Amino acid sequence: MLVELIQGALMSVGLPADAVQTIDEFGREGAKQLMQARGYVDVLIPRGSADLINTVVSESKVPVIETGAGVVHVFLDESADEAWAVDIVENSKVQRPSVCNALETLLVHEAAAARLLPPVLSALRASGVTIHADDRTRAIFADAVPATEDDWTTEYMSLDLSVRVVDGLDQAIDHIRRYSTHHTESIITNDLGNAERFLAEVDSAVVMVNASTRFTDGGEFGFGAEVGISTQKLHARGPMGLSELTSTKWIVRGSGQVRA
Repeated sequence: MLVELIQGALMSVGLPADAVQTIDEFGREGAKQLMQARGYVDVLIPRGSADLINTVVSESKVPVIETGAGVVHVFLDESADEAWAVDIVENSKVQRPSVCNALETLLVHEAAAARLLPPVLSALRASGVTIHADDRTRAIFADAVPATEDDWTTEYMSLDLSVRVVDGLDQAIDHIRRYSTHHTESIITNDLGNAERFLAEVDSAVVMVNASTRFTDGGEFGFGAEVGISTQKLHARGPMGLSELTSTKWIVRGSGQVRA
């Protein structure tokens, strides 16, 4: 239906309808041929499950922009404001849990854990979130299930959240480096030095201070409609709008010039 609507819009302004097409009718074999259509297809941008993305990345003979999974982190620093922590964490997780910019792992500074974990996790539980927590978190907030190693690498896309108490900023950054898919990470803090370190040392497509991870979106960034969030570094990274889907064409008009 979407393709039909777009084709109708194209024809209404004198453009060819076939500029937008679907290969759904050809099923998996059609997708395989598209992935191998080198010389016919400039780039593929897979958008869907992790299995789909991994299949395209591993099997494609055509250049691919990978829209990676979102194992997204929020770190509550020692100086985090309680109201901000409650609001940002809940919004990041609960507003739309099935999307790639939703929060999946919450990290909490040990010095702030006793102060922040009860109000933050109580708000999440009231919204139906299941907490998968490490031992230090469960010692403070008992209404949680034990976290496993797999939880730290899981993109739940549901009302589930993994929670870990860390020794400080260094351990939070180490955890993100190990488990993140480099999509979006946010720190909640009133410490300017820690904020700047987080921004500089966390290597993800989007890194935030005191803001919900749900803002990682083409529309929110002012790019217009997006086709996905690129977690790779070349050539597009982050939300991909129209400008990220175009290439450069250089035109030279001369009158007999030669290079000396």
